[in-house]
Amino acid sequence: MPTIEEEFEKLRPVLDKWSKVVLFAKKIDVKGVENFVKKGPTIIMGNHIGTLKDGLTIYEIVPRSFVFTANKMIFDKNELDFLVRKHLKRHLKGFGLFVNAIIKPIKIPTINFVTRTVNRVGTIPVDLYSSKRDAIMKCQETVKAGRALITLQGRGRVMKTDPNPYVSPIRKGVAIISYNLYVNEGISVPVTPLVMFGTHRPFFIPGKIQVRVGKPMFISDYMGGGFNETIERFRSALEKTINSLFFEILRS
Repeated sequence: MPTIEEEFEKLRPVLDKWSKVVLFAKKIDVKGVENFVKKGPTIIMGNHIGTLKDGLTIYEIVPRSFVFTANKMIFDKNELDFLVRKHLKRHLKGFGLFVNAIIKPIKIPTINFVTRTVNRVGTIPVDLYSSKRDAIMKCQETVKAGRALITLQGRGRVMKTDPNPYVSPIRKGVAIISYNLYVNEGISVPVTPLVMFGTHRPFFIPGKIQVRVGKPMFISDYMGGGFNETIERFRSALEKTINSLFFEILRS
């Protein structure tokens, strides 16, 4: 049976084609690419404001194969179709139904491609509306096996009600995974923070996607007190760093 890495390499020609379509007219400007960890266990964590454009931007800039966490709804064709229609309606109101009908010849093969691909490359499903325990355990196993785990924080769109609409509050999952692997397995996992800006803009509209990649962070630098104190300290530091990278983009 092919490994995740072998499946990833087999899919590269197809992913390259889809990336050209999804990121059409978008230019990626990335700074800090040298901060990616190229071998061994690692977690890459960033914001999530651009649906598929985020994932394919990551594909273009990360210099190794990796495993994503993703909304479990994208593993099912009908549920993914529902998400697409919901997205169009949210952004285009009544006009979204018309657009949904127009793009149907493209939408159906895209949905089929996504649902097939996420299963082949070991994507970890996350239920956004219930316990994350199973997902956290699968993430730990993935990282322990020496792979790169990509986890994007957010709902795939700009959240106007958040303090920073482009960077959603960082959840505790990455801190918990890092803590458990450090304390129970003796593995000090480098967590690389990054932020993307520009992926929220519509498909096929020319523009720049700016990415800033920070230096790897380690939970060992934030140990102290009990479990809850350490988790919150590391979570808060990650959130602060990602927000700082975002404001660095705005200043550039």
